[in-house]
Amino acid sequence: MKTNYDYRIRKGLGIALLMLIVAAPSFAQSNNPGPKLGIKGGANLSQFFVNQPTVEDENMKVGLHFGVFTKIPINNFVSFQPELLYTNVGSKISYGGSTLESALGIEEGEVRFNLNYIQLPLAFTLNVGPLNIHAGPYLSYLASANVKNLRNSDLSTINATELDRNDFHTLDYGLLAGVGFDVQNVTIGARYNYGLREVGKSGIAGNLTNDSKNSVAQLYIGFGF
Repeated sequence: MKTNYDYRIRKGLGIALLMLIVAAPSFAQSNNPGPKLGIKGGANLSQFFVNQPTVEDENMKVGLHFGVFTKIPINNFVSFQPELLYTNVGSKISYGGSTLESALGIEEGEVRFNLNYIQLPLAFTLNVGPLNIHAGPYLSYLASANVKNLRNSDLSTINATELDRNDFHTLDYGLLAGVGFDVQNVTIGARYNYGLREVGKSGIAGNLTNDSKNSVAQLYIGFGF
């Protein structure tokens, strides 16, 4: 079900972007918008989709992101928009049953994953009047990680194991797509980040987050200068 859902999202975004690229020249502004430099920030809604038989529930985690951006015009309606952001993502996952406890020594309960990245989005932006459609790749560096069992003070009742950034892949990469509106010096919008690399390494982190990639929806507001 997850694979079909992700495929439909990517297909729909691709069709919408293609239609806007074809139509953009007839709607583009005659003047070049010029480069912009600004700050932006907003909310993250992130979630893992774990391929793990002991998972009972997967819930979104609310986080935040903030940083700087620049918008460099290529022509009258296409711009290149690199950004540098701090972004907090993760998920809340409920595990249950004796299988997980006997195999890994982890009690059942809800585990909260907090992953903090320094992210470099590299978006190409299509500007149609105040509307902008953007898409491109991103690269992220894991600055820190914190994992907590919400029922107990320790993640493991046997060895009191604590998971940190060394248990997760330091580099993450993926694709982004979104839509926004520019009104004078203010920009607002929504974006989706689709990770292409598994979050956890081997061991306990790999088992807890088996086959999980970062999936993050963002709402943001920015101010340009």
